[in-house]
Amino acid sequence: MTTMTQTSTFVYNLGPVSNIPIGEGRAFLVGDLVVAVFHTRGGEVFATQSTCTHKGGPLADGLIGAGKLICPLHSYKFELATGQPIGHTCAALKTYPVSLSETGDILLTTESTVREEES
Repeated sequence: MTTMTQTSTFVYNLGPVSNIPIGEGRAFLVGDLVVAVFHTRGGEVFATQSTCTHKGGPLADGLIGAGKLICPLHSYKFELATGQPIGHTCAALKTYPVSLSETGDILLTTESTVREEES
């Protein structure tokens, strides 16, 4: 029996970045995944998992600034670009590649891995 793994990449258009006010985040349903997308004061966009690894706080409602995300429940901090925790030992956040199209739409990339067994 052989196990094969196949990875598929998907790009989702989440609409205009102007739908997210500068300095805020919004949650998006992408397939069966909820992702938090942030629009920094510097005009950058970042995407992370939607809930905090500490107590499941809604990260899209968190504060962002200086490249950091602060969870709204217990003020735990994470690096926006990498998801790494700052000053605590919680697990890192999952981050997702995100970019802006030429027209200013948010493009989020996800990967899905499928394992198939052949006999």
